[in-house]
Amino acid sequence: MTTQTSPQPQDATVDRELFGTQWSEWHDRHEQNRASEHGFLAVTGLHWLSGIPARFDDAPGLWSTSDDGPVVVLAEDETLVIDGVPVSGEHRFGPIEERGGRLASFGDAVVEVARRGGNDIVRPRHPEHPLRTQYRGTPAYLPDPRWVAAGRFVPFDEPRAVTVGAAVEGLQHVYDSPGVIEFELRGERFSLVAFNGYTPGALFVLFTDATSGVTTYAANRTLSIDAPDDDGLVTLDFNRAVNLPCAYTDFATCPLPPAENRLPIGIEAGEKTPSERG
Repeated sequence: MTTQTSPQPQDATVDRELFGTQWSEWHDRHEQNRASEHGFLAVTGLHWLSGIPARFDDAPGLWSTSDDGPVVVLAEDETLVIDGVPVSGEHRFGPIEERGGRLASFGDAVVEVARRGGNDIVRPRHPEHPLRTQYRGTPAYLPDPRWVAAGRFVPFDEPRAVTVGAAVEGLQHVYDSPGVIEFELRGERFSLVAFNGYTPGALFVLFTDATSGVTTYAANRTLSIDAPDDDGLVTLDFNRAVNLPCAYTDFATCPLPPAENRLPIGIEAGEKTPSERG
């Protein structure tokens, strides 16, 4: 999830043409990543590993797991390439940390070996998967500076473990939340529980709003936020709210927003429900 600083909505000198161009360039990059050769649109299955070895139609090998981590046993005519090294026979991946994963390639495909919600999983990714080859892009609201909000990050005394649901029934995710983001939009004040982003100091929020299930995906959207400045100030550009993989495929284990992040207003900005979900 990437972000890029946007003009504050209070700035009367916002160049709307430039604002739209910057958004279009950003969204084009986001779409390219989404539809990349081994991106999430290429996933062909979500396989839950257990102590009983199992073979899957879309990946080589016989797969199982234990406290020592996932194991694959390859037949004589099967090979995987892991970290650039061809492997055959039995390969032990070792314990995988929560939300971590490894990639192994075979032919033009890869298999993701990961851990989600305390479970080890296998997700093969094939470039020729129809969801990817037939993808024509995600509809979105036209970018508008009025959906850029100034906010303040309010840290907790200590990070708090927040348990949230998942796109897969019965699965839960636990995230460490460093604090909340307070902001004002359309004359009203709101607060969102924030989670740590993918770069030092960065944040992201999961949320729903009054458009969810109407024009935007019902379960969730996410917004990346740059690291707060020295005064805790942040910018929330809802034009850059995007869908998670579960908006496109049932082979995703995406987290759902915490109850506190269900906004009562309609955020008519960012990505809409993809055509893949009707």
